[in-house]
Amino acid sequence: MAEITSLREAVAALVADGDVVALEGFTHLIPFAAGHEIIRQGRRELTLVRMTPDLLYDQMIGMGCARRLVFSWGGNPGVGSLHRLRDAVERGWPRPLELVEHSHAGLAAAYAAGAAGLSFAVVDGYRGSDLPRFNPDIRTIACPFTGAELAAVRAVRPDVAIIHAQRADRRGNVHLWGILGVQKEAVLAARRSIVTVEEIVDSLDPPPNACVLPHWVVDAVCPVPGGAHPSYAQGYYARDNGFYAAWDSISRDRDRFRDWMRRYVLDAADFADYRRRLGRPLPREPLS
Repeated sequence: MAEITSLREAVAALVADGDVVALEGFTHLIPFAAGHEIIRQGRRELTLVRMTPDLLYDQMIGMGCARRLVFSWGGNPGVGSLHRLRDAVERGWPRPLELVEHSHAGLAAAYAAGAAGLSFAVVDGYRGSDLPRFNPDIRTIACPFTGAELAAVRAVRPDVAIIHAQRADRRGNVHLWGILGVQKEAVLAARRSIVTVEEIVDSLDPPPNACVLPHWVVDAVCPVPGGAHPSYAQGYYARDNGFYAAWDSISRDRDRFRDWMRRYVLDAADFADYRRRLGRPLPREPLS
């Protein structure tokens, strides 16, 4: 059952060293605030799972949180490489990083299988790909009805799933809308879950086809206005494209990266402090 609590308390209680942690969001609603709190609390030896690791995982990897990355695409969208990710893979800095790579379809299906309580997903894909040679979680099976060759992908069952959403009510029911990735599936597949939200409201009143996660599938709901920045939250604020472009130069140099993280993340008391230090005010009213 969902408890409405602070992000600091939720991470302290629900995220441990060595956990398999999925911070999901597809371009939209990326849980940056939660990732920063994990960094501040010094979590280590994490297996990070995410369909599209971008700036948030670049920061977490560069700060030494991760020993393993399970993913299906990695980069700074529209800009280029993730330099902290590359440094960890190519030079082992700040520590070596193990990679487990999937296709988008394969990893999404693996989340869905975990959410359904299954041990694997079946995908009509991966033929002609080298990924099955390097990823032991991808096997080949024969369809029992047609005999066709299919790929079986081990289910993803994170210890902790963390997502950002627009709203939750006072019971902890969560409402999110707009471009969605596998946030719902990640929460349902996980043993524990944290949801940061823009605001707590008295009533959700969701429109048809909105995604609502009931309070009994969520462990902690944490009000964090602006908690998806520099990604966007539909109805609240736009994507900070300038930050994505700036990150390319910030992250290229180890010393500059560490100085930036120390100033804006480690020395920030919370996510509101991070936003103030960047000179970006917190959103005050939902956009109409």
